[in-house]
Amino acid sequence: MNAAAESAAPSSIEARLLRRLLVSVGNPPIEFLLGWTGERVWTHSETRVAQVRIADRATLIGLIRDPQLRFGDGYSRGTIEVTGDLVEFVAVMYRAARGAGSKSLVQRLVDVLHRPRRNTLEGSRDNIHRHYDLGNDFYSLWLGPSMSYTCAYYPAPTTTLDAAQIAKMDHVCRKLRLQPGDSVVEAGCGWGSLALHMASRYGARVRAFNISKEQIAYARRQSTQLGLDSSVEFVEDDYRNIAGKYDVFVSVGMLEHVGRENYGELGRVVRRALHSGGRGLIHSIGRNRPARLHPWIERRIFPGAYPPSLAEMMQIFEPSGLSVLDVENLRLHYAKTLRHWLERYEAAVDKVRAMFDDKLVRMWRLYLAGSVAAFETGVLQLFQVLFTTQENNEIPLTRRFMYPD
Repeated sequence: MNAAAESAAPSSIEARLLRRLLVSVGNPPIEFLLGWTGERVWTHSETRVAQVRIADRATLIGLIRDPQLRFGDGYSRGTIEVTGDLVEFVAVMYRAARGAGSKSLVQRLVDVLHRPRRNTLEGSRDNIHRHYDLGNDFYSLWLGPSMSYTCAYYPAPTTTLDAAQIAKMDHVCRKLRLQPGDSVVEAGCGWGSLALHMASRYGARVRAFNISKEQIAYARRQSTQLGLDSSVEFVEDDYRNIAGKYDVFVSVGMLEHVGRENYGELGRVVRRALHSGGRGLIHSIGRNRPARLHPWIERRIFPGAYPPSLAEMMQIFEPSGLSVLDVENLRLHYAKTLRHWLERYEAAVDKVRAMFDDKLVRMWRLYLAGSVAAFETGVLQLFQVLFTTQENNEIPLTRRFMYPD
């Protein structure tokens, strides 16, 4: 043990328990301060990148019992405070956990307790309501005029967030080779930006499905203001109830809410909806290998969410005879998108606090900062999967069509 670690040798029972917790999560270079004893605890020889202050014994006991859930809860309440860059703090914790090895028995039991909510027809509606129906005014503070709550696409490092969101929509439309008069069905349309873009810029006829009442109301108002009601229909219904035949199927940022137990059904919905020469694109947060979403995010922010691995995503396509044409990983584009969102969020914190309270301010700050760290460290990925029906031979021989001249 080096001199730095010796100086942090704990004396109280609480400090010793905390030290054991730090060892179990990979010895991150973080200093912890026990607010009621004044003890400082760390287990790493490197320069510490942040300090975490735990206000009271009850918060510490909760953290020891269930660190994945209780850290976020304590931070939201203000009984856990982080001094230093919050994104870097979470990134350091992710990197440390990666090298921590196998989970302890207690951690495995905690995982069992944190099973994600299921996405039944009724459960999906409740899950979506709890996240997206916080209010359009809240999201408009930091998403920007496009109200696009999905990964943007940055053709250049200096591209602004708003321009990158438009570039993302064009990127999707180019991949789908969208033409005037194409019929499109969109599953999970958010606030309607992509549907309106496909209709106004590419001349498509779009039916867009969503189960968020707030989002559908907003999208319909936008459609009317833009004079696109004859080209776009916003349907407040579940993707499982899609009917009719279309040239194109597209889903951007919905698969995370489907639940892997429903991938087979989603594949059947897609195949049933597409003409024999149809094509489609699914854009989703994902992982390098199967793993649940972080329990705190699933419980407090995104109930029912699950980011799939590519192998899991194939359960949409393989059983339904859908041919994958292209897979693109936009992980670093999402990290950049989230940094822009976090910057705008921080600029609007006083307005968020006036709408809600300080707990929600801190909760969403941690969510956005933690998401930046997850994409920058590779904990999360962002996949765009382009596909078609297996009998379709009208397929370009190169990828040149995806990129502007």
